[in-house]
Amino acid sequence: MSSDILGKIKPLTPGQEEMYKALTDKNYEVLGFFGPTGTGKSLFSLAYGVHCILASEYKRFVIIKPVVDITTGEEITIAKAPTAFFEATKNYMQDVLAGIIEWNQLENLLGNKVVIADPHYLRGRTFDNAVVFIDDIQLMKPETIIEAIVRVGQNSRLIVAGDPIFQALREVQGDPAALIREVLLSEEKSRVVDLGIKDIVREGAKRGLRFLLEYKLRSRTMSDEEKKIYDIVKTKAPDADIVTVVDVIKYKQDFEISSEHVPDALVIAKQGHLGRVVGKGGERINAAEKELSKRLRAVELNLDFKELVRALHPTAWIWKHIEEVDFAGPNLQLKIYEDVIGAAVGQRGAYVRFLDAVMRKLLGIGVRIIAMERPKTKHEKKKT
Repeated sequence: MSSDILGKIKPLTPGQEEMYKALTDKNYEVLGFFGPTGTGKSLFSLAYGVHCILASEYKRFVIIKPVVDITTGEEITIAKAPTAFFEATKNYMQDVLAGIIEWNQLENLLGNKVVIADPHYLRGRTFDNAVVFIDDIQLMKPETIIEAIVRVGQNSRLIVAGDPIFQALREVQGDPAALIREVLLSEEKSRVVDLGIKDIVREGAKRGLRFLLEYKLRSRTMSDEEKKIYDIVKTKAPDADIVTVVDVIKYKQDFEISSEHVPDALVIAKQGHLGRVVGKGGERINAAEKELSKRLRAVELNLDFKELVRALHPTAWIWKHIEEVDFAGPNLQLKIYEDVIGAAVGQRGAYVRFLDAVMRKLLGIGVRIIAMERPKTKHEKKKT
C-alpha cells in the first residue's frame, strides 16, 4: 500500500496550493483552513492525516467532527446513537477519500491508528504524537472546540477547518469558525489559509452558494422606497426577473459620497436577465430613472463580486486596479494595487466604510481592503 496519499492530490487552485504547502511545512504546528464547501478543506486534511499514519510520521490520526441531522438540526452523538454516529463519519471519510485510497485499506486503520472521536466526549483524553483534525467547526460550540484543542499533546499537529462564509451569509452571531480564525491569525507557529469562491472546485458547491445568495436577497425585507423602485423598474421591464433593490442614498449622505458615479439605488437582476432590465439601448432603466428622479444601476447576480464593487465604488476606474474580490473569512476582501490604495479607500476610509455599510445591508457581510504589490511588467523584470 503506497504511503504517499497526499501526493495523489494535485492542487487545482491558488488556495489549494497554499493548503498543500502549509501541510508539508512542519514549521507550523497549527493549521486553520477556512472557506466555503467544495474547496478541498476536508480532502487535503484527511489525505494528509492518512499519509502521516502510513508513512509512520505520527502514531495516530484523530478526527473530531460533529454529526448533525440536516433536517432537524439535532446533533447525533455516541451516547444517543453510536451506530449512526460512526456510520455517518465513515461515510464522510469514504466520500471524501474516494479514489485516493481503497476503503478496505482505510477501514483496517480505523479504531487503531485512525480514531474517530465524538467532540462531546473528550475530557480526560490526550492525543500525543498525533495529527488531530477538527472539521466543520462552524457547527460546534466554542467551548467544545477549545476542549478539543487542549487535548492535543506532545509531538502533535492540529488542523481545524470551517466555513465562516456560510455562517456570515446566514448572519450567525458569534460564529466559532470566524472566532477561531481570528485567534489563529496571531497565534505563534500557526498558519491560516483563507479559501474563497475561486477555490471552489465542485460545481454543485458553486451552484449551492449562488442559490444561497439568491435566496437571501429575495427574502430580504425591502423598504417602502425600495419597493417603489422595484415596482417602477418592473413596469418598464416586465419580462425581467428582478431579485431585489437596495437604496443607498442614506449611505451616500452618511459618508459624504458626492461622486456622480455612485447610483442612488442598485437593481439586482437574476443571472441572464440584466439585458432585460436595462433594455437594448438603456431605454428601460433610463425611463425608470426619469420617473423616479433617481440614478439607478443594474447588476447581474452571480459569484463575481468585482462587478458589484464596480457598480458601487465612488472611484469609477478603480475596478481596473483590483486584483481580486473574494471571501476571506466572514468578510469580502478586495485586493487592490498599493499605488492606487488612496483612491480605493477614500478620505478617512469613507469609500471602504460606504461599501461595508451597503454590503452589510445587502448580504450581512463586511468589506475589507488590502494593498497588493503591482506585478512587474516584462520590461521591469528584464531590468531587474
